[in-house]
Amino acid sequence: MDKRKVITAYRRGFITIQECGQILGIEDIRLNRMVQDSVEDLKEDNKPSGMFTINSSRAE
Repeated sequence: MDKRKVITAYRRGFITIQECGQILGIEDIRLNRMVQDSVEDLKEDNKPSGMFTINSSRAE
C-alpha cells in the first residue's frame, strides 16, 4: 500500500496513529516525523514557485 495513502487516511481520521504505524511497520517517533514531513510537503506544493511560463519559455 502507498505510504501517502495511509498517512492521508490517518490525517482524515479514518485510522488511528497506532493503526497507521502498524500498516507502515514503523515506530511512533519515526511515524510522527513522517506525518510532519508530509504536511510540510503539502504546504510547499501549494506555494507559488516564482516561475511562470511565457510562450513555452521559462521566465522569472
